[in-house]
Amino acid sequence: MIKYVPEMTSVVMEEIPDRVSLAVEISNCRGNCVGCHSPFLRKDIGRELTADIIDRLVADNFGVNCFLFLGEGRDPEALLDLADHVRSKGLLAAVYSGREEVEEVFWDHFDYIKLGPYRPECGPLNSPTTNQRLYRRSGEGEWEDITSRLQARRVH
Repeated sequence: MIKYVPEMTSVVMEEIPDRVSLAVEISNCRGNCVGCHSPFLRKDIGRELTADIIDRLVADNFGVNCFLFLGEGRDPEALLDLADHVRSKGLLAAVYSGREEVEEVFWDHFDYIKLGPYRPECGPLNSPTTNQRLYRRSGEGEWEDITSRLQARRVH
């Protein structure tokens, strides 16, 4: 089961370049990043995220073209099923993982994958010194590192 925190759900335009994303905060985070912006997400909190809830959230947020899982939770099979559901509805599926690597199967279920734990000394994803990477699936099924696209839009 994947749980999300309903009151933290929002439409964002900066997390995935050129996409209007519905960002959903996933609880039961596996990470323990120093300086985490949402340490409460390490706990087993929130409500179960289901395909029906995803459909309702998308319907309530006209114009969204990407569904962003901010975290993975602790049930990879359920997460991959939800990503497949998102894609079956014509949306792109994205996941922000704080891990250095994800299982190979993740690359078959998502269109965008962010890897890397937050490290305060390296800065966030839009910092030129970040250790984190954002990857996008190309039309040919290859993966491209698009981290620099976020850094180009950084506000100084």
